[in-house]
Amino acid sequence: MSKLFLVPTPIGNLEDVTLRAVRILREADLILAEDTRKSSILLKHYGITGKMIPHHAFNEHKMLQSVIERIRSGSAVALVSDAGTPGISDPGFLLVRECIREGIEVECLPGPTAFIPALVCSGLASDRFLFEGFLPHKKGRQTRLKELAEVEETLVFYESPHRLIRTLEQLAEYFGTGRRAAVSRELTKIHEETVRGTLGELVLYYTGKTIRGEIVIVVEGFSK
Repeated sequence: MSKLFLVPTPIGNLEDVTLRAVRILREADLILAEDTRKSSILLKHYGITGKMIPHHAFNEHKMLQSVIERIRSGSAVALVSDAGTPGISDPGFLLVRECIREGIEVECLPGPTAFIPALVCSGLASDRFLFEGFLPHKKGRQTRLKELAEVEETLVFYESPHRLIRTLEQLAEYFGTGRRAAVSRELTKIHEETVRGTLGELVLYYTGKTIRGEIVIVVEGFSK
């Protein structure tokens, strides 16, 4: 069991966790959590009382060596993010890379991630797609939008509620108002919603609305 386990956690509904994930979290000697307050809700729900410490974007660099040494000493360490699969727009990459460099075994469990259900539910082509994650907030944003405007694969973005309208407006500006798209939010939760239409229609739909929840935007690829 001396290895690093990457354990996906539910993106909303606490039932969306595998039996194996629960077992690994119970058996782990140490659980690294992006936000211990959020992860404690899941652990408490399943009666897991293992040791948990914070591991996030602000401390992951300085924690690397101590975690590596902990695994080398024979511990099983599980890494979880707030929701979904660690390393997908969440902390995880640095630790995985360091473990591989040090010859430490890394095991990633299959499980929840927000962009797959959003992509499939969008009604847009899902055989080939580009997961872009979060666009740059400032530097390089316009350059990247220009590059993506001619990508033929379906495009998948993550976005926060307060930036949704601005991002939809920019996508419409660079991709064209008639490009088909879908916006999914609150996936697996009580107020789950997927709105489909053109980018122009989606801008109109969300303008003036109070928007809550984590968001996935799926956009049709460029057609010659």
